[in-house]
Parts: sequence; C-alpha cells; structure tokens
Amino acid sequence: MDARARTDEVGGFRSLLVVYLKGICMGAADAVPGVSGGTIALIVGIYERLIGALTALSPRVLADLSGLHTREGRTQFARRLVAMDVPFLTALGLGVVTAVVVMSGIMHTAVTGYPIVTYAFFFGLIGASAVVLRGELWLTDRRGVTAAVAGFSLAFVVSGEATAPGGNPTLPFVFLAGALAVSAMLLPGVSGSFILVLLGLYEYMTEIPGQFIDQLLGASVAGTTLLATGVVVAVFVTGALVGLLTISHAVRYALATHRRATLTFLVALIVGALRVPAVRVAGNVGRWTPGVAVGVLAAVAVGALLVGGLNYATDDLAV
Repeated sequence: MDARARTDEVGGFRSLLVVYLKGICMGAADAVPGVSGGTIALIVGIYERLIGALTALSPRVLADLSGLHTREGRTQFARRLVAMDVPFLTALGLGVVTAVVVMSGIMHTAVTGYPIVTYAFFFGLIGASAVVLRGELWLTDRRGVTAAVAGFSLAFVVSGEATAPGGNPTLPFVFLAGALAVSAMLLPGVSGSFILVLLGLYEYMTEIPGQFIDQLLGASVAGTTLLATGVVVAVFVTGALVGLLTISHAVRYALATHRRATLTFLVALIVGALRVPAVRVAGNVGRWTPGVAVGVLAAVAVGALLVGGLNYATDDLAV
C-alpha cells in the first residue's frame, strides 16, 4: 500500500470515528425523554446527511449479492454501499447503540430509584419541548384545530393507559414501540424515549438491554431466561429497522406535504403526553411538604433549562 492509500485509509477511519462519536451523542440524548437525537444531529451538523442517507437506502442493492464471488461484483457492491452512505449510517448507528445501552441502565436506575425527581425532570424536558415548538402550532382554521385536538386526545388517552399498572408488554406491542421510537428519533424536538414514555414502556425498555448483557455474560444464567430477554431485544430492534425504512419515510412525507398540520399534531401530542410524568410524580409522592415541592420544581426547572439551552444552540428545534 503506497503512502497516499494509507493516508486515505487513515482519513477515512478518522472520519468514521468522528461519526461514531456523534452517534454516541445522539444516542445519549435519545435515551432521555424530551431531548431528541434529531436535535443533536442538527447541532453536530449531520441532520441533512442522515435524512439523505436514510432515504437513499434501497433493497435493490441486494441484487448485487449474487456477484460477490467475483472481484468486479464485490467492487460494484461496495460502490453501491458507499453511494447510499452505508458506512456513515453504520458508524452512526453503532454510536447510537453504544450510548443507548450505556444510558439505558443509568436511566432505569433513575426512574426506579428516584421516580419523583426523575419524572419531574422529564416533565420539564417534555413541557419545554412543547413551549419551544409553540410557534409551529397552526390553529387558524379547521384543519389545524383538528390536528391539534387529534394529537392531544391521542396522547392523553394513550398516556392514560401508560400510567395504569400492567404486566410485561406483548411482543407485537414491543415491535410497534421500536418502529415508532426510531421514527420519532429523526424529528428534532421529539425523542424516541418520549414515545416509550407515552406508551408506558420506558421503565421496561431501559431495563432490558442491561438484563440481556448481564445474562449474556453470566455463565450461570438459564438458557430460557436469556432467550426470552434476547427475543424482546430482537423484536424491538426489528421494529426499529422496519420503522426506519417505512414509518420514518411517511413522517418525512407528511412534513413535506402537510408540514403545518403535522407539526401542530406533534406539538399537541407532546402536550397531551405530559399526563404521564405528572401522574408518576403525584403517584410517588406520599405527602407533599415544602422540601418535596422544592425538589420537584427544581427538577422541572433543570429539565426545562436543558431543552432551552439546546434550542438556543440550534436556534430552532422544528424541522
């Protein structure tokens, strides 16, 4: 390999490493309801490239697999992958997954060990997201009002179910949650974790990755337990991949053709979803005292300030 080839290889590696680190930032943000990975993508300057790469993905590349046994076929296949920016998506995706796995354990400890301040923090994050996006509300005609009522009603009803006690979710529901969460992740101002909170799966899904890794590394874990946890992870990831290739395109189409109504629906959805953290805070407070009230208000303020800071950094969280 000559000096120029080595330089190109090192430069390419460094470029992908930077993308991986940006993916870590996106994943860490998306593990927190109210902070969108799409917002971080805007901040680090890769949002348009991300959307372009996702929309460039095509199953037609699979037709080239039959020619991988030849040098020419392998070269053609590699060129197609580069043309679709697959190396970029792979590095970014690995970064997102790394951060989500690490952050999920931290956030699960927070929501189970310190539910009052954590859900108050979430309330501040989600509420501030709605305030930041208030300029996108379109209530001047019937279509805008209908979109707002539909979004708020859907979130309020679904979040009511999320606050009710229940057992483990069914696999089809986990699949749907994965598809919706990854689609929401692409929208600045809306996070994938917000969708999990809305569906009542946040605590459950932040526990699963850590469980799976612990079981995978533990020699004494029963195979059936590992298999059950692995199935949940696989179903969620499959749902996310399907959502990435289908629902995310539908969301982008809706924004392109009915932008004002779609954003009005999304803002109203965020407002309606405030029911979840509010109910969780109230349900975990045994008795309201001045100290508890101050702690809750402080957590709300910290969450709101975080979103406000991100909004200031990007000037606009809207698409």
